[in-house]
Amino acid sequence: MSVNVNRSVSDQFYRYKMPRLIAKVEGKGNGIKTVIVNMVDVAKALNRPPTYPTKFFGCELGAQTQFDTKNDRYIVNGSHEANKLQDMLDGFIRKFVLCPECDNPETDLHVNPKKQTIGNSCKACGYRGMLDTRHKLCTFILKNPPESTDSGSASVKKEKEKKNRKKDKENGSGSGEASQDNFDAPQAVDGDDDDEDWAEETTEEAQRRRMEEISDHAKNLTLSEDLEKPLEERVNLFYNFVKHKKESGTIDGADKEILAEAERLDVKAMGPLILSELLFNENIRDQIKKYKRHFLRFCHNNKKAQKYLMGGFECVVKLHQVQLLSRVPIILKDLYDADLLEEDVIFAWAEKVSKKYVSKELAKEIHAKAAPFVKWLKEAEEESEGSEEEEEEEDENVEVVYSSSARELKMETVKPDTPEKEEDDIDIDAI
Repeated sequence: MSVNVNRSVSDQFYRYKMPRLIAKVEGKGNGIKTVIVNMVDVAKALNRPPTYPTKFFGCELGAQTQFDTKNDRYIVNGSHEANKLQDMLDGFIRKFVLCPECDNPETDLHVNPKKQTIGNSCKACGYRGMLDTRHKLCTFILKNPPESTDSGSASVKKEKEKKNRKKDKENGSGSGEASQDNFDAPQAVDGDDDDEDWAEETTEEAQRRRMEEISDHAKNLTLSEDLEKPLEERVNLFYNFVKHKKESGTIDGADKEILAEAERLDVKAMGPLILSELLFNENIRDQIKKYKRHFLRFCHNNKKAQKYLMGGFECVVKLHQVQLLSRVPIILKDLYDADLLEEDVIFAWAEKVSKKYVSKELAKEIHAKAAPFVKWLKEAEEESEGSEEEEEEEDENVEVVYSSSARELKMETVKPDTPEKEEDDIDIDAI
């Protein structure tokens, strides 16, 4: 039974069809595996090597894959239903087969392992672009590029030329040169077509548009390159990103962009430390309110980020020691009230004086100034725990009374039974 390649199209006369996946589970226990019986036919309908969708399943499921190209066996470890794999295949088709412009599957992949790029061209609408190389499958594609039809036809032509030359030598005629010219002519025409494609538009607007496309592709390339850099360089990249936003005056509404950049560079936990350095000064109390949303993006339910925020707070106090040292408990309370710090993080910080961000002497002074706030926080926590226990006791003494004549439920407080005094022991012999 065949299905539409683009299953979001419900037209039964849709011209692009593919066979429905057939999965067969083999083995037991740890050796269980799923064999995709008709993967070759499915891949042929998609104009992709059968290893690509199989590897895509492995990436999505977190399972190992095996390829036996001689026997046409494509295996994914584990037990997987055919319907589940069919739904996953839709994701592969969306990302690596369909044209982003016209949604037709008449596309070819152009892999350049040297530049680490994967191009995509559509025969239906003429679209040419680059794929997003962030998916794990892209590394497999770069290492195992598809066999291009152009190179295959070129090899066939070379073989024909050799055969013709041998025949010409046997016959003693000079027609070999003519046959060679005949084969070279189409290549020359193709070369002219390529030149025309590049020289379609030479206006400033066309050049600017091409530069924007190049910059978009460069972003995808730099993504993988930046993650390979050491931590210090990635932190500096994030610092410069936030600094640029601040200097350009766009930082107020850039909280989502800043978080995305930190996640891209894998420095999310250290984000509050950099933000503190760039966004806080002697007016830190007002700035906590102003940039609360920015810090919450990093600190919400993230104790590691909150620890880095405490380090950034110490650095700010060091830079503006005269104005801020005496106001340490008030600033900590502002951070606590803004939900940027949790009690556990503050208590852990107060227990140990660290010289990681400031000198030992200054760190002791900051801890001494913060002591009243920490004490107040502990007492408030104890009081809240005590009140919770009292409420629980009261709840235990409340009884729900049901009456058939009453229209509503009534709550009555039941006094705990006090043990009655035991009656005096009676001497049976005295009776």
